[in-house]
Amino acid sequence: MAQSVARRDTLLVVVKYSINPLLPYCFSGLSRTKQCGSLTVSGYRSYAIASLVKRILDRYIFREIALTWLGVTMILLMILLTNQFARVLGDVAKGKLPKNAAFDVIGLSAAQYLTVLVPIGLFLAVMLALGRLYRDSEMPAMMACRVGPSGIYRPLLWLLVPLALGVAWLSIEGTPLALTKIDRISAEARREADLASIEPGRFTVIGPERAVVYGESISAEGHMEKVFMERRVDGDGVEVVVARRGEQRDSEDPNTRMLVLHEGRRYEGVPGQPDFRVVEFLEHGIPYRLPSLQPADPRPRAMTFSQLRASSEPQHVAERQWRLSVPISTVLLALLAVPLARSRPREGRYGRIAIGLLVFIIYFNLLSASKAWTEEAAISPTLGLWWVHGCVLLFTALLLALQNGWHRRILR
Repeated sequence: MAQSVARRDTLLVVVKYSINPLLPYCFSGLSRTKQCGSLTVSGYRSYAIASLVKRILDRYIFREIALTWLGVTMILLMILLTNQFARVLGDVAKGKLPKNAAFDVIGLSAAQYLTVLVPIGLFLAVMLALGRLYRDSEMPAMMACRVGPSGIYRPLLWLLVPLALGVAWLSIEGTPLALTKIDRISAEARREADLASIEPGRFTVIGPERAVVYGESISAEGHMEKVFMERRVDGDGVEVVVARRGEQRDSEDPNTRMLVLHEGRRYEGVPGQPDFRVVEFLEHGIPYRLPSLQPADPRPRAMTFSQLRASSEPQHVAERQWRLSVPISTVLLALLAVPLARSRPREGRYGRIAIGLLVFIIYFNLLSASKAWTEEAAISPTLGLWWVHGCVLLFTALLLALQNGWHRRILR
């Protein structure tokens, strides 16, 4: 039971209320002194009571949707992060990621997941919250008090606007930054693995040239004994080196590593031809490139929005429209959830969830298909993904018109 104190001039009116007793009452006809059920108002205008009830209902609906959204989103996020945690541990065990970067990758992955979880979480939250109100006959009571769609959308906007803005930033700027950092962490892990990958008694591939190195043993100082190396040179040519010992050294170029071999022979030529060249040496240095930390051609998902906007390639246009579609779909799904959640009393709060999930799957699949068609230039970039949003907006308007009788007013 809450208590509100309203003052008008010298008149003090104390209104005691709880949400359930207020719902069955309409206040449009209240005059100076009138009793309606358990609510008695003396010397107060009807518009003040209506404004008070509106604020109460707005806070009530907002709280129901916000708490449900928080719970749904956190549950979905924990499920996805649990699966991601297992994959990251597997990559760490295989040497694809350093141990100290595991939680960084998981945290960056969470930023990517939120661009999908926030829209679907808000969509389900609205349907679950309103479904409970319909089940408990609270929503029909609100409608009897002239609470229409605007009375539901108004508190929903309090949550929708900040979420849509946050998702827009994550989709346009946050996710590309996270992907860039993940790619860099993976590149650093590959580089570190390349530097320390030569193990005794095993054939190891190093460098982008895919050179094969074998060392029978490695001393405590890090020197390899009885070294064999083979790599491709000049197209079909092959270089084979056999040495008594070898070691790795840094070079002046931070992206280049030197494999220095001592007391051995080098065989160079084309397999199947007799003109092999044999060279004996006391010391022979073989440079090999380390994996680059910066990809020469970043994937569209990791490109900045300004880079995508400056390009007219179909793949970049599709990626740009996809990023803009995330906040748009957040808004449209929230608007669509209100008419979809409408149900009969006692039907149950989960009665419409199956229909809602089906609508979401169709919406998401159409967006994915339109993105693929735009990447392949099968449809015009002007049409792109926008036609899907247009269809959802029209579908939402149609449901609202049918449920609220707007079509009958138009046909008159």
